[in-house]
Amino acid sequence: MTVPTPTPLAPDQQAAVELLRSARRFVLSGHMRPDGDVLGAEAALASVLTGLGKEVWVVNPDQPEARYDYLVRGFRHRAWNGGGELPVHDVAVLLDFCEPERLGALEKPLFEAPSKKVVVDHHVHGGKVFWDAAFVDVRAAATGLLVRRIAQALGAKLDRAAAHGVFTSIVTDTGWFKYSNTDAESLATAAEMVELGVQPNEVFDALYQKRGREHPLHLGKLLARTEYLADGRLAVVAWPLADVVGPDHCDTDELLDILRSVRAVEVVLFLRETKHGEVKLSSRSKTEFDVQALCRPFGGGGHKKASGATIPGALDEVRARVVAAALAAFGREAPTGAARGG
Repeated sequence: MTVPTPTPLAPDQQAAVELLRSARRFVLSGHMRPDGDVLGAEAALASVLTGLGKEVWVVNPDQPEARYDYLVRGFRHRAWNGGGELPVHDVAVLLDFCEPERLGALEKPLFEAPSKKVVVDHHVHGGKVFWDAAFVDVRAAATGLLVRRIAQALGAKLDRAAAHGVFTSIVTDTGWFKYSNTDAESLATAAEMVELGVQPNEVFDALYQKRGREHPLHLGKLLARTEYLADGRLAVVAWPLADVVGPDHCDTDELLDILRSVRAVEVVLFLRETKHGEVKLSSRSKTEFDVQALCRPFGGGGHKKASGATIPGALDEVRARVVAAALAAFGREAPTGAARGG
């Protein structure tokens, strides 16, 4: 079996591993609207810790999409509903984020719990340190890769469930190996997971081949809202609340990937109005344009080529501010008009 060479651990990473080794009861949590990286990393770590005789619960702020059902079967998982109590735990492991507010309604009860907090993440952290230990590498393509390193450090073998988690984490965060974060570790680890029993076609089918028949029509309506600015270098889609019909009808990554495929487009901004008086911003870059730097002043973060933010305000007002900031980064002034479509 092809096994990637273990990455040497930094002292803080080793401290995180030792905390995971010594504790007995765990709660694993990810950010709101958990994606493939969150759920894959959680499934892998839950399997690893359970195999070491630990007690593990996975508690997320939101219910996962149905397409990820294969990841949440086989271990104790629930979505936080704002009531009840968290399972008793010694350590809370926060995966794929490093900003507490990304826990949503789960933030308060989790941080009121007397447990140690461990962050496992690959995003840049710009706030105060709130954790007791951290296993962080901003160069890693996916959080699931960090869980794989943790398993190696713990001397734990991955079972089929853990392999599916790591594989899903990798392929969703690298866009099935088409994004620039794809590296040798991603490819070698994915190959290892296949050797452990993962069937890539089955994972792809579960994630992308079971859409409802309304999905293409809804995606088409969103794409029709596209505005091209800065001589076509910037593509913007603003989605008003009146047209939001449900999260299952929109795959943000799919929309962003289609727009990034346009030759002239360097940056894509997708702004979705919510019922809470906020706008969710998702941004992507395919050049050296740093969308993390763009999102940071709006309270967001992420990666240089993939970042986001949740911004208070009405859609039109937030759109104007974000677009102005993007155009300023392009070295331009905000235009009075925009080309739509085409």
